Amino acid sequence: MAASAKTLAVPDQSNNGDWTVVLPRRGRQRKTFPKLRNREDQRTWSPTDQANDTIRESKLLQKMEICIKKVESSQFFRTLIDELGTTPVLESLNRALASESKMEMVIYGVGSIENYENPRLQLSLAILLKRKFSWIGSLEVFDPILSATECRVMESFGCSVLSVNEEGRRCAQKATLFFMPHCEAELYNNLLQENWTVELLNHVVLFGNSFEIYEQFVSEFKSSPVVDSAKYILASRKFTREIKIKTLSDDYFGAFHDSSWHFFSPVSPTELQFTDL
Repeated sequence: MAASAKTLAVPDQSNNGDWTVVLPRRGRQRKTFPKLRNREDQRTWSPTDQANDTIRESKLLQKMEICIKKVESSQFFRTLIDELGTTPVLESLNRALASESKMEMVIYGVGSIENYENPRLQLSLAILLKRKFSWIGSLEVFDPILSATECRVMESFGCSVLSVNEEGRRCAQKATLFFMPHCEAELYNNLLQENWTVELLNHVVLFGNSFEIYEQFVSEFKSSPVVDSAKYILASRKFTREIKIKTLSDDYFGAFHDSSWHFFSPVSPTELQFTDL
């Protein structure tokens, strides 16, 4: 069923690089990202592993197809879809869409889908969301550790692999869903900093680590390095609607624990003012 910005509804159900996860990371394979730089330092990127191995590619394609079917038939996925149909989520999605009919999806930090199950589960969920909802448009992916084989497999599932390392600094000129499960605090912080205006933040929907957990952690460990990496995360809490997801089973805990939907709704530039940046 097509979904407009005004009538959004849930359809009927039928290592190359050096990134590290800061919080949360229980039971999670560590991701690796390069040290975050300013937007001016963003650079073009291509896989260092350019091998063209059709057998390797075929095996990875089969792994992804199996994983997608596993997620699609799971109680975890059914519960998540039901949650996306609740009034608070639909209200927030409609607010982000405004007069648009679709929002693009940007996936940062997906990890190696060839070597680890959790990245395959995360990418499978993103692909299924794209298939399920007509309001999700293009699907772009980036992680500096991706191999050429992984890029080709992702493209076969309708993903476009970015050729520039944006360091999380994508300006949301239109409604954009950032799919970033278990990335590091600096990457979320960069994303928020790049969009730190009333208009842009209202375009942003984020699936990623719980901001509430960051806030709790910082309140307990005020001298932690996370404090400097999460200034915009903490400042956004006063105008963020956070809706936590349920992982339900051990099969999905490692990939999605402590993850939430985040919707941002500042109404005045004064809400964006804070000191000691």
